[in-house]
Amino acid sequence: MPKIDHLRPSGLHLNPAYSHVVTATGARTIYISGQVSTDEEGRIVGEGDIAAQTTQVMQNLGHALKAAGASYSNIVKITTFVVNYKPELRPIIGKARSAFFEGMEPPASTLVGVSALAAPEWLIEIEAIAVAD
Repeated sequence: MPKIDHLRPSGLHLNPAYSHVVTATGARTIYISGQVSTDEEGRIVGEGDIAAQTTQVMQNLGHALKAAGASYSNIVKITTFVVNYKPELRPIIGKARSAFFEGMEPPASTLVGVSALAAPEWLIEIEAIAVAD
């Protein structure tokens, strides 16, 4: 069983949406490429809808984790890229994303606003690092 600790250092603002520091010890490190809002056939899911796209992206991360013998609880770091990011998008993305981490400590996280992703229909892309045995 991997050992994953979510640290809440004093002197840093306590934000329940992410962990400032995550330490992990395990047999395998899993790197998941940025996932986007497409289904198994490559069709866009949730065109124009950031909440729907975030949910699909998180589901796609789940498929990748499962293939590697891991789950959301094994994620230690995610990086989120959002097209034309505005602060009012953060609660929408956070609500959709947090459903996948319910009942557990969230991973370390970075959110980056970008001007575009590889396809014009994609509004969000999330990559992940997980540690598992």
